[in-house]
Parts: sequence; C-alpha cells; structure tokens
Amino acid sequence: MSNTDSFIDEVTEEVRRDRLFAVMKRWGWVAAVAVVVLVGGAAVNEYRKASAEAEAQATGDAIRAAIEAESPSASVDALNAIEAEGETRAMVRLIEVSPLLETDRPAALKTLEELSTDADASETLRQLASLKLVIAQGKDAPAEARLERLTTLSSAGMPFRTLALEQTALVLVEMGQAEKAIGILKSLVNDQESTAGLRRRAAQLIVALGGSLDEG
Repeated sequence: MSNTDSFIDEVTEEVRRDRLFAVMKRWGWVAAVAVVVLVGGAAVNEYRKASAEAEAQATGDAIRAAIEAESPSASVDALNAIEAEGETRAMVRLIEVSPLLETDRPAALKTLEELSTDADASETLRQLASLKLVIAQGKDAPAEARLERLTTLSSAGMPFRTLALEQTALVLVEMGQAEKAIGILKSLVNDQESTAGLRRRAAQLIVALGGSLDEG
C-alpha cells in the first residue's frame, strides 16, 4: 500500500506542476496573448477593435519580466504592479498563483477561490482556477468538498473535464474507494478527449491500484 501511496503522490505532483508559468517564461508576451485567446477570445476581439495590440505586448513583456524575477516574492511584487483590467487582470492573478504558493500559500488559495467566482473572468478561466484550487488544497480540504467542486468541473462539455475526472479518481483513492476510482481511470484511458499523458497516468494508476487494463 505504501508503494501505491507513493505513486499517487507522484502523479498528483506531476499534475500539480504549473506548466503555464514555465511556458510564460520561455515565450513571454507571445504566450501572454495566446493565454488570453485561450481563456477569453472576446477580450482579444476587444483588443483588436481598440487597436490595442501594442498594449497587449507591453503587458506580456511585463509578465515575462515578472516571471524572470530573481525570486518568487519578487515575481509576486512585479505581477501585482502590472496595471490591467477585466480578463487580463484575472489572467495575471492566475499566473501569480505559482510564485505565491511558494511565498504565501494561504494567499494563493484565496486568490484561486476568488478567481473561481470572478465575474470579470471568462468561464474557462474560472474553471481553471477552480481546478487548480482543488489540486493546491490537496488533503488540507475535506475530500467531500473537493469532490463536490470536481463534479461540476467534470460535467459533459466542461473544458477541463478529463483533468477533473483524474483528480476525482485520486480523491476517491484517498477515501478508500479504489474500485470506483479504477472505473473512472479506465474511462479516461478510452476517452478521446484524454491527452496521451493523461492516458498514460491513468493506466499506470490502474495498475498501481491492483486493477487490470484488460476489458471486462
């Protein structure tokens, strides 16, 4: 059982890693604009209508500089100093969560909680914040509360449905409901919306839990 627990911790940590922060560091303002496109296409349309591409680039450059700051606390300060509104501000706050988790975890969790219901943020960004909140909270939050949030995120048509299902399986394992978790993981292995990495993690966890990848 200890080996299974270690494997689950490793899987959770892999999902927990904030790849958005690394991508932003590498691609700078280009990634910033791409993220805005992902989480709020309407906001980008407004940028175009207002001929504000230069402003978007300046904001992206500021984000990149903040990410490349010498320490997590310096990154937080620099991101806080960026002047932005609406969806862009929500995006900056979401990026800020990564270094904030290293310097002030309660504040990071509060930020994610606020973003999950932020009326200025797109539905996609709110759901991403909600999913990140579940992952960041981990066992510090009641399993039932996390499952309730994940139930909404894993509904049909939701943008992070498969990732939410993966987290649901991990919470169920934590609650001692391995068989139910295996059922969800098997569905993810065969889900067309699952990425290759997600299918791999699901298959490995099925085996770690003593399940079989064979049909039936």
